[in-house]
Amino acid sequence: MNYPHVENYDKEIFDLIKLEEKRQIEGLVMIPSENYVSDAVLEANGSIFTNKYSEGYPGKRYYEGQAVVDVLETVCQKRALEVFNAEGYGVNVQPYSGSPANIEVFVAVLQFGDKVLAMDLSHGVHLTHGAPSNFSGKNYNFIHYGFNYETEQIDYDELEKLAQEHKPKMIISGFTAYPRKIDFKRIHEIAKSVGAISMADISHIAGLIAAGVHESPFPFTDIVTTTTHKTLRGPRGAVIFSKPEFSTLIDRTVFPGMQGGPHQHSIAAFAIALKETTEPSFIEYSKQIIKNAQALAESLMVQGLKLVSNGTDNHLILIDLRNFGPGRGYLPAKALDAASIYMNFNTVFKEPSSPFYPSGLRLGTPALTSRGMKEDEMREIGKLVAIIIKEFASIELPADKKERVTFITNFKKEIHSHPLVLEVKEKARNLAMKFPAPGIR
Repeated sequence: MNYPHVENYDKEIFDLIKLEEKRQIEGLVMIPSENYVSDAVLEANGSIFTNKYSEGYPGKRYYEGQAVVDVLETVCQKRALEVFNAEGYGVNVQPYSGSPANIEVFVAVLQFGDKVLAMDLSHGVHLTHGAPSNFSGKNYNFIHYGFNYETEQIDYDELEKLAQEHKPKMIISGFTAYPRKIDFKRIHEIAKSVGAISMADISHIAGLIAAGVHESPFPFTDIVTTTTHKTLRGPRGAVIFSKPEFSTLIDRTVFPGMQGGPHQHSIAAFAIALKETTEPSFIEYSKQIIKNAQALAESLMVQGLKLVSNGTDNHLILIDLRNFGPGRGYLPAKALDAASIYMNFNTVFKEPSSPFYPSGLRLGTPALTSRGMKEDEMREIGKLVAIIIKEFASIELPADKKERVTFITNFKKEIHSHPLVLEVKEKARNLAMKFPAPGIR
């Protein structure tokens, strides 16, 4: 894209924008929570709606000049309900991002210390689902369900037993690093059997749900949160859907409880992204995301790599590197980054190391699918990823903390000139350049 005003006024920031543009164009973006937005979404996100402050809700604002943004926000709400077949739900499109949205739900419907049942952190969920270092884990009593270790998928029987034993106030479904579909209906029924509120965080799979290629938590789940980017291909933001008995509490918690004026430029961009999900091309895109993820998973397994649950049903894959040793996800992630292949190191179930140096890698296909890549490209990328992993996953980090810091510092400097990394980087760039990135000119 051209940024003439930025270029003329602030060359330092302009250069950074162009560097990031180059990185996104020439690299393979495989972080599952990242995507490319359309030109229309990008334009709306930078529109003059950024100038307007609008505390409150449509028809009930605390500033004047709200006639236009009231219509805008109402249009966005209406589209969100239609896209997700959530008629009868309340919908709040004001949360700034996914983490605030989840916390706002907790503050609205729970008391500090209440029991909440959610998936184990190392099994693939977000920090706001009870991480000890997060607001959620500090203020609520989280109990965690997990995998059937034979299938490496959610153990719904264990979930039900834990619910019966602990009688939580809320049960949460949803994930950031779980490669299989979720039985939202069963989790909701378990919640109701113990008098709990059912909540689904669908941030990663919202686009797949909107397209009808993944089971939906509607119309039964009590509260549903989602970010507006990832597979939805919108701006950075979030939405909370809730049954009527929770809607007023949630609205009051979002504003004035925890936020001030909403970001109307993001709401405008999200409204456009929602309209895009109704196009036939979006349904085909969503189907291709899953086809690509499954082709990539197959390629990685053919190369001898172990995947959590031995495959995927959705947009993401979790590579289990414990057979190389504990904590072996860190260095391959840095080497792949140097080769312009972007994913993230991630914990795996029964993690033998720490979140700082975990034993897995998380990758996905939304952004590559947005560029038009298909199964053949995924198989080629799987080979490139495997080359780097096999080269660097067997390196053991020093146990001594001081020695480890020195080793990692040197590794990050030297990895960019490693012959194998340079070879893979050239192949990755050549592949990327065949598929223009949407929203970038």
